[in-house]
Amino acid sequence: MRVGLLTESGCPYVNGETRLWCDRLVRGLAQHEFDIYALSRGEEQEAHGRVELPPQVGRVRTAPLWTVDDEALRAARPRGRRGRRTRRRFDEHFAELAEAVCRGDRDAMADRFGNALYGLAELARTEGGLVGALRSESAVRTLERACRAPGALRAAHTARVPDLLAAAGLMERALRPLSLDWYGPDALGAADLCHATSGGPAALPGLLAKHFAGVPLLVTEYGVQLRAHHLAAGDTDLSAPTRALLASFHGLLAAEVYRGATVITPGNAHARRWQERCGADRAKLRTVHPGMEADRFTEIGEGGYDDFAAAPDTLLWVGRVEPAKDLISLLHAFGEIHARVPAARLRIVGAPAEGAEAEAYLAHCRALAARLFPDEAPGAHAIGDNPVSFEEIGGPDVPGLADAYASAGVVVLSSVVEGFPISLVEAMFCGRATVSTDVGAVVEVIGGTGLVVPPRNPRALAEACVALLRDPERCARLGAAARARALELFTVEQNIAAFRSIYLDIVSHCPVRRDAVDETGDPVPFAHPAEAYVPGRWAVATGGAAGGGTGSGPGATAEVSVSVPSWAVTEGVPVGDRFKGAAV
Repeated sequence: MRVGLLTESGCPYVNGETRLWCDRLVRGLAQHEFDIYALSRGEEQEAHGRVELPPQVGRVRTAPLWTVDDEALRAARPRGRRGRRTRRRFDEHFAELAEAVCRGDRDAMADRFGNALYGLAELARTEGGLVGALRSESAVRTLERACRAPGALRAAHTARVPDLLAAAGLMERALRPLSLDWYGPDALGAADLCHATSGGPAALPGLLAKHFAGVPLLVTEYGVQLRAHHLAAGDTDLSAPTRALLASFHGLLAAEVYRGATVITPGNAHARRWQERCGADRAKLRTVHPGMEADRFTEIGEGGYDDFAAAPDTLLWVGRVEPAKDLISLLHAFGEIHARVPAARLRIVGAPAEGAEAEAYLAHCRALAARLFPDEAPGAHAIGDNPVSFEEIGGPDVPGLADAYASAGVVVLSSVVEGFPISLVEAMFCGRATVSTDVGAVVEVIGGTGLVVPPRNPRALAEACVALLRDPERCARLGAAARARALELFTVEQNIAAFRSIYLDIVSHCPVRRDAVDETGDPVPFAHPAEAYVPGRWAVATGGAAGGGTGSGPGATAEVSVSVPSWAVTEGVPVGDRFKGAAV
């Protein structure tokens, strides 16, 4: 089958968030053909280039979400001067969308938002895009009227012109896929299935492909896009009215994506709960855990704890250094741990800090460690000089992740916000006992093979770590159970097998019906026999009396698929009796 893979800030870019998972999926399902449709978030991402794609990827089409004025769209799809009728249609559709956004009632406004969205999509298809119209003065005035209307959100009532301009601009970026030429028979219209690797704008092309061409949509979310938007909004300098309007908009867009999707595959129960609260039908949800490479941890995992007797008292933290990881609580907890287990060591291993905020947070953590352990060579970074060390992956002491886990007796996760805890799964592959905070999908991943404590509670974190450091046999038992669980649930192989089954299930239940044409574009008569459209199989006599027997020769019966239109079903008369003996 032909699959349209829809990404945002992911494959085929080198530094895409879902690049590695998409690459494994495409290579693992080599029997299918893939076309990649990617939305990029920034100039820096595009400047880093793209990865080398496998031969089963036929075409790659990209579009930016970060440009203020999309020159690529203007060059690709020239626009003429819009007439009065076109402007009136746009005003009607955008007014309906603005009303739904400003009211903020997802359940009551879902239908109006969907009607407006598809109305704008059809207008964009005939008029060559709506980038300018969505940023126009007319659109801003329409949004302002909706904010001032009775029943609008309280925060929307206070929106000023700068707030409205910011909201309209960011909404246009999210709606940029409406203006793309990706929905014809030479693009997504030719796909058998659209697979969006996240919700939000990435799934919008899939919704439009379903609307225009009937292509079924599969939505995979390992980190719920709406949740990510809410978390990111708190770190911006947007005003409260702007944040309220954008939260309402993205909530309605998420609900429409879930309503239009044929199947939704959350990566864990935490994401599943978010999707259900945002209106996803429980019958559409199928949890598929992310797949990770287990081979690079095999040697360590199968070695157990015998090879690590030299460092049984080492606690290891692995991840990206940022405030959400709450290293402050971990350092305070380790102060108590070190007082009770003087031989204990804490290794903080992270990727190189990127950005001023990450560097400032890392400097703050280093300073705190120096204050907590002033008599033990503060500021030292080598193991043995100080009970706390800060190291980078790829450095002399940590050439790779496997080397970090090999030195640990217990792996610690101290986050206050977490989606799917990758470092925790890596520790499980290595057969390590773990202590984690109860956030995100941690409990689902651990499943009883590690200790879980409340977040932002240094004392509870310290108690759990001390309990494991003083009981090596318990560590070994938990580590063995953790490795067995990880190999069963979180490998690349189980992930690919799950999507192979889901692809076939979707296409078998929702095949795309296309008109067959010849080389000149004329329809081919009788290209689709009636039997191809109707489910059901029953025996029909090919000679002699109906139901006369099986096999070949006179009176034999043969099973065929028979088309039964809805008008042919009469109440009280079995369908099989009415068609018995009919020639097919």
